[in-house]
Amino acid sequence: MKEVIATTQAPQAIGTYSQAIKVGDTTYLSGQIALDPATMEMNNNSVEDEIHQVFNNLNAVCQAAGGSLQDIVKLNIFLTDLADFALLNEVMAQYFEQPYPARAAIGVAQLPKGARVEMDGVMIR
Repeated sequence: MKEVIATTQAPQAIGTYSQAIKVGDTTYLSGQIALDPATMEMNNNSVEDEIHQVFNNLNAVCQAAGGSLQDIVKLNIFLTDLADFALLNEVMAQYFEQPYPARAAIGVAQLPKGARVEMDGVMIR
């Protein structure tokens, strides 16, 4: 049985998807970009700002599902510039403790709303 996870603490879905879907102990987190949930405007003064906003958005959805970032077992990261990979690792270390989730970082040509980073994941709780 699947349960829709929704929170006003993360950006509202801007398409035909849910913020997350929970099935049993597993929550599938939709991709988050650096939209500020209060204004639905991009927090994109810098790539670092975007990365922080994405982690904050993901954490809000995790909390709405009864967990936290620490419960993410698989994280997918999409970057429009792989030169930001080192910065991504630096910021990620502020949000996660070991054991870190399994992860993929993929270079892409373009993301919605001109975002430079997007992340989705799988949380087990």
